[in-house]
Amino acid sequence: MTAPNRRINAETVDFDQLWRDPYPTFARLRATNPVAFVPQADHYFITRFDDIAHIERHPAIFRASEPRSLVNRVMGHSFMRKDDEEHMVERKIVAPSFSPAAAKKVWSDTFREIAADLLDDLQDRGSADLVADFATPMAARSLCTVTGLTNIAWQDIARWSQALMDAVQNYARDPELARLGQEASDGIDAAIDAMIPVRRANPDRSILSMMLAGDMPLDSIRANLKVIIGGGQNEPRDANSGLIWALLSNPDQLSAVKADPSLWLRGFEEYVRWVSPIGMYPRTVGQETELAGVPLKPGDRLFLLVGSANRDEAQFRDPDRFDLHREESRHLAFGSGPHFCAGAWVARAQVADIAVPMLFERLKNLELDDSGEPARCGGWAFRGLLTLPARWSA
Repeated sequence: MTAPNRRINAETVDFDQLWRDPYPTFARLRATNPVAFVPQADHYFITRFDDIAHIERHPAIFRASEPRSLVNRVMGHSFMRKDDEEHMVERKIVAPSFSPAAAKKVWSDTFREIAADLLDDLQDRGSADLVADFATPMAARSLCTVTGLTNIAWQDIARWSQALMDAVQNYARDPELARLGQEASDGIDAAIDAMIPVRRANPDRSILSMMLAGDMPLDSIRANLKVIIGGGQNEPRDANSGLIWALLSNPDQLSAVKADPSLWLRGFEEYVRWVSPIGMYPRTVGQETELAGVPLKPGDRLFLLVGSANRDEAQFRDPDRFDLHREESRHLAFGSGPHFCAGAWVARAQVADIAVPMLFERLKNLELDDSGEPARCGGWAFRGLLTLPARWSA
């Protein structure tokens, strides 16, 4: 693109404000500059639903591969950053671990046991931070089993996942975030190396077993498992705590879902639309094109802000409101097209089928604890609750 076009579409963004509450900025960009070049990030911010859907329908033009990406630097070259056959070969290898059938028949019993164990500990306490004491260990313990990395303590997998996510959005080049990301990467590599002979001797339906059975190269195993650990912790953890928060904040909708269990899944889908846990992913322009009237050239880098698209007024009525009864159910929280999130069905099973319904069943008279600091939320590329103080009848 020519320099004048870049200047015309240039946008200065307050990243601190974006972390605290990105939605006013997203709304402004959707209305005034939906394909906005942000010099601080050296990327275009794509904020409208239809534009992101268009990008995902044209993978030959908008490519996932980006050698300069922080994801590649931190995690290695995973299938998330590959295109075409190279992407599909690796995705097909892990598909048996992520299918709807696997979510129901292979992993659900484990998820139920983990949730029951956590709730046994919580039930008599009467109060807790449900991010730290339920959603985080629920996601991390489940992830240890699904990945096949059962030699990692859940506390480590949770910490390493967060360190990886912080490192891949470290656009300010904070050396401490980079160090923690490298430490997490090295720890996961060591855990993988230790478990490879175990999984070869005792194959199962875990992701590592599927990778070994499919003869995936070691570098790809490492990169793909790091990506899965990042998303596989963030998405279910933040959807779990977020759905609890949304329902406790909307008692009429909580009453509705308790009366009709089929609404648990509706609630999950509405929450990940409303506050998308993974709110951004990148693409690179592969050939000269135009988007929303803005000319783009090969090599231009895009941030697809699904956290904005999922609140697009052109797609959703009253988009800033959590409403599990809304008619417009299509969202982009799991992406779309060939890179649709492989773990979507496992996340749905973990959160909507098991963890959240069990929590509301076991913790009687559950409510938000307003005696101290309220629940806090943060992030824009990855957004979720940081704390969720709650209390119930012990």
